[in-house]
Amino acid sequence: MNWMRMWARWVMVGFMALACGWSMAASGDYVLGAGDQIKITVYQNPDLSMDTRITEGGSISFPLLGTVRLSGLTVPEAEAKIAKGLKDGNFLRQPQVSILLTGAAANQVSVLGLVNKPGRYALIAGSTKLSEVLALAGGVAAGAGSDTVVISGQRDGKTFRKEIDFPKVFASADPEADFELRNGDAIYVDRAPQIYIYGEVQRPGSMILLRDMTVLQALAASGGLTLRGTERGIRVSRRGPDGNFFIVKPTMNDKLQPNDVVYIKESLF
Repeated sequence: MNWMRMWARWVMVGFMALACGWSMAASGDYVLGAGDQIKITVYQNPDLSMDTRITEGGSISFPLLGTVRLSGLTVPEAEAKIAKGLKDGNFLRQPQVSILLTGAAANQVSVLGLVNKPGRYALIAGSTKLSEVLALAGGVAAGAGSDTVVISGQRDGKTFRKEIDFPKVFASADPEADFELRNGDAIYVDRAPQIYIYGEVQRPGSMILLRDMTVLQALAASGGLTLRGTERGIRVSRRGPDGNFFIVKPTMNDKLQPNDVVYIKESLF
């Protein structure tokens, strides 16, 4: 009968996990904390089953056991603690307890800036890396968000800030590590860098500065020269480290930098 009870328990828990959108793998390693909403089920004891929220003090009030501290425990550890309390108190011989995380609040990160779904997201097993959380947020907004992702938070009691060149996470050569996030981290995606082009081009104005974009590529993206335009005498106004602008005379294959202003002159002939 033991194996039948275990089978029935896992079928029941699996059904609840699917109904609430959480997988067993996802919630198994989640560390419970204040504010988390959980559903506790005691097999064949519906009077002991309940929906509850972990208080700011990190505990819940459970029938027969009173106050039970769950903060800091993983879901399986919390299940084992309640089961042990019921058994040690001689309330049940072989208690089978399952806990379903229905609302995560304790371990979250904030995703801000130019992503498709900014907000707060729970850190659960399988969703603790930068790429995974950005996927939950719908990814970087196409044609608007920067390739550089800024992460800030606390490590060992100290504030930190890290910039990740996100496309490099998936690069075939010299990839960058997929950053491991922790509770309280904030992810910020800034606006993609821009350049400005004016003068004798078909579509003057601002445009996204793509990675390694050259002067020639910027001209092509702006529709090319007008009939009066010339490739000779192109000027780029660029801001220096001191904040002052200076003039660059680029070749067509020179790479542009963020906030460059490109001027295309009119041909004299």
